[in-house]
Amino acid sequence: MHKDHNHSSSAPTTPRIRHRKRSNEIPNELSKLNGIHLLSDDQDKYKSMWIRANSSLWMLGGFLFILYLGHLYIWAAVVVIQIFMARELFNLLRRAHEDRRLPGFRLLNWHFFFTAMLFVYGRIISQRLVNTVTSDKFFYRLVGRIIKYQMVICYFLYIAGFMWFILTLKKKMYKYQFGQYAWTHMILIIVFTQSAFTVANIFEGIFWFLLPASLIAINDVAAYFFGFFFGKTPLIKLSPKKTWEGFIGASVATVISAFVLANIFGNFQWLTCPRKDLSTGWLHCDPGPLFKPEYYSLPGWMPDWFPWKEISVLPVQWHALWLGLFASIIAPFGGFFASGFKRAFKIKDFGDSIPGHGGFTDRMDCQMIMAVFAYIYHQSFVFPQDYTVEMFLDQILGSLTLEEQKDLYRKLGEIFQERGNRSCSKVL
Repeated sequence: MHKDHNHSSSAPTTPRIRHRKRSNEIPNELSKLNGIHLLSDDQDKYKSMWIRANSSLWMLGGFLFILYLGHLYIWAAVVVIQIFMARELFNLLRRAHEDRRLPGFRLLNWHFFFTAMLFVYGRIISQRLVNTVTSDKFFYRLVGRIIKYQMVICYFLYIAGFMWFILTLKKKMYKYQFGQYAWTHMILIIVFTQSAFTVANIFEGIFWFLLPASLIAINDVAAYFFGFFFGKTPLIKLSPKKTWEGFIGASVATVISAFVLANIFGNFQWLTCPRKDLSTGWLHCDPGPLFKPEYYSLPGWMPDWFPWKEISVLPVQWHALWLGLFASIIAPFGGFFASGFKRAFKIKDFGDSIPGHGGFTDRMDCQMIMAVFAYIYHQSFVFPQDYTVEMFLDQILGSLTLEEQKDLYRKLGEIFQERGNRSCSKVL
């Protein structure tokens, strides 16, 4: 007995390692369910629904306020959301131990982020920036120079980051550093592909940003409530709480909402007029044929049931049906992709910035796909492709400085004067 006691007391004691569970990590009991955990069977579903509804109301109020402020403020909100998304994704593969050995490595990621922001948004707002400062000769010339050399500036900023990365490579950490380098570029592709199309939609008219974003939100809310009350049949294992009942109910609700909301939004010039400059004033424009009502007579037997004999439909409502179909059938796969991504890294949410919803990336997973589709659809089936002389002149003059424009007008005047003199001589 004495020998055993000495042996046990002399044995080296190893400290007990405790791993702190992150707030967005999947609980073990939930991960073991493997797709069987339905929302309708959740014991805490009413509590989670209250938290989710409360934060949704706050987000809706802020969203409506930003819409009221206008195009530039919506663009600023998109930039803020981008920064939060990038932060969440940067932290996903971050290792504190390695980062402590690499001072300034996080700063390098943000250097690439803001370089990409300058490149993407510089190309989108260049013409609108010129239209904003045309009244001031000095600023017009300054902006013209910046736009002219914007690609060069962005390129050398990227090269500076590339050289910075090479100079900070450390032995025994090459794999981690190159992995972070590749992950940073993947984040830039994911974030800026979506945001570039979103900003382009905003300046084409808030309508083309608001309607697709609203349809995604409606589809998400409808799927939640249909699954909450009627969900019994699992839809996909990647998202355990998704059900066929929620998916089908949300699809019907989204398509109907698309047709109705297009009529409501289409009656406000503030939403339908494109923004040609970077001012914040109220917009007035010809709404165009898409936003002018067309009247359809009802069949002879229908007036017996309804008080009106004809209905008015905006042509854009027919386009909205295609947006609604995409938002209800295709866009949810962006959420499924995000769910599979989170399961691969064994996390519940990308972050915890929004109570009941997770992080900003969790809310933007379907919006990414929808924004790209909305832009492509608008450019392919809505935007007029008849190129006029004015459009060509806008493109030409937008790339010239004020002095170059004066020289162009002077030469054109000389050409027209010479042709006029020739015509007169022939008549004589």
